Amino acid sequence: MSSTTPPRHPSSEHADQEVELLWKAVSAADEHTATELVLRILDEGTPPESILLDVIARVQGRVGEEWAAARISVAQEHAATAINERAIVAVSVHSASRATATRGRITVACVDGEWHGLPARLLAEVLKLRGWQVDYLGAQIPTPHLIAHLHNTRADAVALSSSIATRLPAAHAAITACQAIGVPVLVGGAAFGPDGRYAKLLGADMWAPDARTAADHLALGRLPRPEPDHQQFDDLPHLADQEYTLVARNGASLVRSVFTALEVDFPAMRSYSELQRERTAEDLAHIVGFLATALYLDDEELFTGFITWTAQILEARGVPAHSLPPALNLLARELMDFPRAARILHAATRTLTFNPTSAGNAV
Repeated sequence: MSSTTPPRHPSSEHADQEVELLWKAVSAADEHTATELVLRILDEGTPPESILLDVIARVQGRVGEEWAAARISVAQEHAATAINERAIVAVSVHSASRATATRGRITVACVDGEWHGLPARLLAEVLKLRGWQVDYLGAQIPTPHLIAHLHNTRADAVALSSSIATRLPAAHAAITACQAIGVPVLVGGAAFGPDGRYAKLLGADMWAPDARTAADHLALGRLPRPEPDHQQFDDLPHLADQEYTLVARNGASLVRSVFTALEVDFPAMRSYSELQRERTAEDLAHIVGFLATALYLDDEELFTGFITWTAQILEARGVPAHSLPPALNLLARELMDFPRAARILHAATRTLTFNPTSAGNAV
């Protein structure tokens, strides 16, 4: 395959059939069959990029959907993801995937704290197929190590991936640090919003909704070198009120305080099992984490969307979501001297009130 010619794509019906076959193997934890399948369709002439993005990526998306609907467990989700990763490897080492590097060098990595490495791996493999020399660094890359790598390799650009919004402060630090040494930054992943709104807010040089679009954008020409004097707080002047810093710094104590008060204000919690109590503490930690991120971005919708999603996840698992409004109210009480935090928390409570099915019909 030419490294400069975008590959053809199989028919939608044919791709759907391949997705179903791979899903059947992945959901059965059958690594051997999954690998054999991608190798067979490669040998039959399906382009490697199409297998990566039109088959494997779609199956991985279904894995996430099945987990969210509580139709598979966390362990099954991890096993399925591992098999999809092996399928990607099988595609990448096949002779059909050989391409000559002609475009330049790019580093692909996940931001610090981001463990969902498969989207970044898909991008790395697609860029290789498109003629880039790619350094794939994987998940969870601390920013100082990323910068050291860029110094050593003199990459033309860096592509950063993040799936979870709570990693956006770390993503912002990485974007700014890369630009400070003159390396332009492309970002992608669900964390940056479906329209890339947070990519622009955090000063990224480019955003792409998926690997194919990213590769197409990069094929138009190298990204211009960024201005080295860009400062992180220039993008978010509202951080001067210190609300984000204080909430993030005191997150553990906020969780403890709300957890203790919830036992009084939400009597049903007194009969929770130890496992249910642990899960409640975990949910509170996620709520505080997303609140901190919403404060960082000054984006109310990020938090209200997360709360609505959390209510749906709880209901899918047979857990009444009507504990959410009391928890939000208690957190607002703890943060009564934080006007932005109070506004965001009250907005989330109103969202649950106006959408009772999202809060177990018991708000």
